[in-house]
Amino acid sequence: MLRKAEYVELAALFFLQLMAVAIWMVPLSLVFAAHGLRGLAPYAFAAAALATFISPLIFGAMADRHASPVKVLRGLSVASAAAMTLFAWSVKQGWPPGVVLAVVQIYALCAAPTGSIITAIIFSRLRNSQREYGPVRAGATAGWMAGCWLVSALNADASTLAGFTSAATWLVLAAFTFLLPSVPPPKSAGHPTLLQRLGWDAFVLLKNHDHRVVFITVALFSIPLAAFYPFTPLHLQALGFKHVSAWMTLAQTTELVAMFALAGLFLRWRLKWIFAAGLGFGVLRFALCALNGRAWLLAGTTLHGLSFTLYFITAQIYIDERVGSAWRARAQALMTLMTNGVGNLIGYLGTGWWFAACTRPAGMRWSLFWGVLAAAVAAVLVYFLTAYRGQGVGINRTRESKVDFQAL
Repeated sequence: MLRKAEYVELAALFFLQLMAVAIWMVPLSLVFAAHGLRGLAPYAFAAAALATFISPLIFGAMADRHASPVKVLRGLSVASAAAMTLFAWSVKQGWPPGVVLAVVQIYALCAAPTGSIITAIIFSRLRNSQREYGPVRAGATAGWMAGCWLVSALNADASTLAGFTSAATWLVLAAFTFLLPSVPPPKSAGHPTLLQRLGWDAFVLLKNHDHRVVFITVALFSIPLAAFYPFTPLHLQALGFKHVSAWMTLAQTTELVAMFALAGLFLRWRLKWIFAAGLGFGVLRFALCALNGRAWLLAGTTLHGLSFTLYFITAQIYIDERVGSAWRARAQALMTLMTNGVGNLIGYLGTGWWFAACTRPAGMRWSLFWGVLAAAVAAVLVYFLTAYRGQGVGINRTRESKVDFQAL
């Protein structure tokens, strides 16, 4: 088991990274609306998704083969701080939308790999990921909540101050990496090919049936899920809520509960039913939002944390348990590509189009908007239940559960 000091150290790493992301991501739609860039929001989120096709696999391959993941994370954090500062300045100074979007894309390329690299660093130090990862990952949830509360406390829900605060947090993360022990990459056998340097050899993981189903499901689930952060703040605002970023942290209350419950669930439930529960809560969450009432919207927002944890965090643990250490960073990067890349790119553009289609001169048709998204998640649940096979209760890295990818 990890020592308490190690728990604090690893949880702090997650805390700082998710805090930096939340400070920018949650109020983004309101910041753009306040500066005459409302129509740019879906494309800004899509830029972040587009970056996930490029940089996570490249930097994941670097962390697997060439450089310490800690050093890679440090460099990316400094670059993210610089790019975020430029982004906030560009919005504040009223630069043309095309230029602002280009700056957002630069920031996204720098920030996109940080999550999967941190996940790989943490899994490399865990002795029992089923028992230990949930409490450590709770640090990320706390960081997200702290970022949202800070934005609202600074009255920056619609201000570029949020961007400058995010940049400062990225610098704190970069400084924190100097306190971490170096995690050397596994020794590479032979001279890597161009595809290996780019990290695209990670797609060999999809040759395993259950891996393929899990990766496809996270991508499909991410499509309707992409509507949550761009449009829930707008719905809250339309229903008269103030300090919207703080209200959004209701999602993280159930996320924290689910993080600490994961270890017990792994012992008692088949992995298939943990995944299915996450998807089921996703259906219920959007269905509650579709009722278009203040209490119902808050209830739906609150359920987001259960849905997210029971599927996406379980998927990260699943991948770590089924994949050897030499593939760790690339496997987590591939997960990031499928969720933040494939799923979010389609999701941000698709739900942006759907939001516009549901907007009428008399007002937004919120019930139709969220109702169709609930149906979409229900379809993903049906696909998963019919396609996933599984191996019984829990995951055991000592059995034949780890695939020999050299043989694929």
